[in-house]
Amino acid sequence: MKIAVIGAKGLPAKQGGIEHHCEEIYSRVVEQGHEVDLFARSSYTGNVSLSHYNVHGVKVVSIPSLNVKGMDALLSSALGAIASNAKRYDIVHFHALGPSLFTWLPKFASSAKVVVTCHGLDWQRAKWNKASSDLIRRGERAAVRFSDEMIVVSEELRSYFKQTYGKETIYIPNAPSNMGDSDPTFTYGTSLGLEQGRYILFLGRLVPEKCPDLLIKAFQNLQQEGWKLVMVGGTSDTNEFTSEITDMAANNKNIIFTGELRGPRLAEILRGAGLFVLPSELEGLPLSMLEAMQEGVPVLGSDIPVHQQLIGKERGMLFQVKNVDSCLRSLEWAINHQQELAVMAKNAQNYVQTNYTWNQITAETLKLYNTLTAPVPKPKPNPFPVSDRPAKA
Repeated sequence: MKIAVIGAKGLPAKQGGIEHHCEEIYSRVVEQGHEVDLFARSSYTGNVSLSHYNVHGVKVVSIPSLNVKGMDALLSSALGAIASNAKRYDIVHFHALGPSLFTWLPKFASSAKVVVTCHGLDWQRAKWNKASSDLIRRGERAAVRFSDEMIVVSEELRSYFKQTYGKETIYIPNAPSNMGDSDPTFTYGTSLGLEQGRYILFLGRLVPEKCPDLLIKAFQNLQQEGWKLVMVGGTSDTNEFTSEITDMAANNKNIIFTGELRGPRLAEILRGAGLFVLPSELEGLPLSMLEAMQEGVPVLGSDIPVHQQLIGKERGMLFQVKNVDSCLRSLEWAINHQQELAVMAKNAQNYVQTNYTWNQITAETLKLYNTLTAPVPKPKPNPFPVSDRPAKA
């Protein structure tokens, strides 16, 4: 089977859930004997001219883009959709709603089946202006109209498409990445002035919809000696917002911004946390929360539907979304009830290891591909041609 992938920034995955999603799935798809071409943005790969290279067996095709907010995604997706018509693919798979604006191109210009994965309602994200949000909404409508099948990563998204468009979608979630080895002596954490099990961790892009500012406000009112707050993540076209929250925390030596972390350092800081907090008002299915749960780190999240799906009643704690006081009360309870929290963390770890695995997700994705590309059986010939049928009595 030959598969084209459009919408990911590129590989290897440096940041972003979609890139990690694609690297995990398509490396496994290739291992099972299929061919995958992933059309990437030159602004991500660093290759200005049209070129390609290999990552875990996936052919990454770097195509020109504009390193301008919003425009690089649209241009690279359009060019990827056009390029996908130059080769006979069985599947053209779009990731995210913005790139799905161009699903009509392979739909009408090739025999490939078109699949869209919605990782979240991106038009709701605060970084987009009205014009950009409108374009992403057009991409959403195009995905509904032109895709042969749509995948969603949460039950909340499944309900949204059913209620909004009457569209049946297929629920295939994300899964946490394997964090790999980390320094057992906690050298990097110690260099930051951290003590294992005595800091609260935020892990994600520093963008308004993830509400890192709310967590900072709650922590600044927390009366707990010896605890620190670690903010791990980079910007995403949100430099002004990032400056605002760093200024907000500038006079508090117990709030530490590490920037973006990867590999062993990320694993070390995640595993050493006493509590992982995700205060978002908008998520698709957060990989960072899944990774924390997988590593046995206690989790606290805002009570948005997708967090309720993940955490439930026995796998962590929830607080009222966009409510600083509710977040503060939950932080205080968590810090003072470590034994109860440890039980929740173990429940969460077992739940993720059972229900969210990349092998399982890859199998479900390939099952969908095979269903779409299966030849339509020819109708069986009528054993009684019209002239030979017995006459009616």
